Amino acid sequence: MRILLLVIVFTGSLASAEDWRQLAALPDKEGFAGCFAGVSHGALVVAGGANFPDGKPWEGGKKIWYDTVFVLEQPNGAWKLAGKLPRPLGYGVSVTNGDSVVCVGGSNADGHYADSFRLEWKQGKLRTTRLPSLPQSVANSSGAMAGDTLYIAGGQTLPDSSTTIKAAWKIDLAAATPEWKELDPWPGSGRMLSVGAGQSGAFWLVGGADLVVTADGKVERRYLKDGYRYHPREGWQRIADLPYPVVAAPSPAPTDASGFYIVGGDDGAQIGVMPDRHQGFRKQIERYDVTARAWVQAGETAAARVVTPCVRWGETWVIPTGETRPGIRSPQVWSWTVEQN
Repeated sequence: MRILLLVIVFTGSLASAEDWRQLAALPDKEGFAGCFAGVSHGALVVAGGANFPDGKPWEGGKKIWYDTVFVLEQPNGAWKLAGKLPRPLGYGVSVTNGDSVVCVGGSNADGHYADSFRLEWKQGKLRTTRLPSLPQSVANSSGAMAGDTLYIAGGQTLPDSSTTIKAAWKIDLAAATPEWKELDPWPGSGRMLSVGAGQSGAFWLVGGADLVVTADGKVERRYLKDGYRYHPREGWQRIADLPYPVVAAPSPAPTDASGFYIVGGDDGAQIGVMPDRHQGFRKQIERYDVTARAWVQAGETAAARVVTPCVRWGETWVIPTGETRPGIRSPQVWSWTVEQN
């Protein structure tokens, strides 16, 4: 009966190797973590992020943030250098809205930011338009669109924060004068590097990591597997826990007609492992069915990546660049075809 129930519950796509396709790699030998990405006038836009070009972090390498904006106009095309961000920036939230990419918050070597802006690639030119700033500076947040409303949740306010924030905001991007409005906090702990999803008119906040200070004063991550749904009429409600903790999986999450997917992520199983012995991040994909209110395994990713966005581009979902192991990035760009049942 249990097997039969799982067959009935699962109505989404089961990822196989044939569903994944590698696109042209970004023209950077290292690749980036924490980049912004979305679609503008049919073109895939990837911007900013950070890497370690002169040595790995455990070798004393310095993290460098970038302001570069790349554009891929066709899936079988080549990347173009489109322009620059207002400043080097990464680790913010990015979504597609209309014909532009909306970027919110983020960080660089000088600190965290509250800025919000649109990137638009039109007729071979990049245009940047300011949006209202968040009420506070924040990085390592998660977010997603639900209709015309962008939701942002969690993160850190300062680079050396020993705590995460338990704050969420929304902004109606279709309004004549968009403005940020703060939501009531969700029932669980503060968190960063969660997965956000927009599905069925609601915003979903899943997993991530909280920060705790140990008895000897060290700041450690507490890996989370709880999740929450926010609906404008109903507020926050807890959903079923993930089968295991998930941190920094691609976000916003891919969706289908009745669910959303957590693609890999860091489950914390290799905490303390030396970077050169790290085996890479989790490959399993989990699907949450919003009707059945349950998680079901949905195959594996062809390329496990963390700290990177996920973008719907036509009929596919694209995961550009990202971390393959702690401190190590990849310039590879992968697309995944999700059946829309």
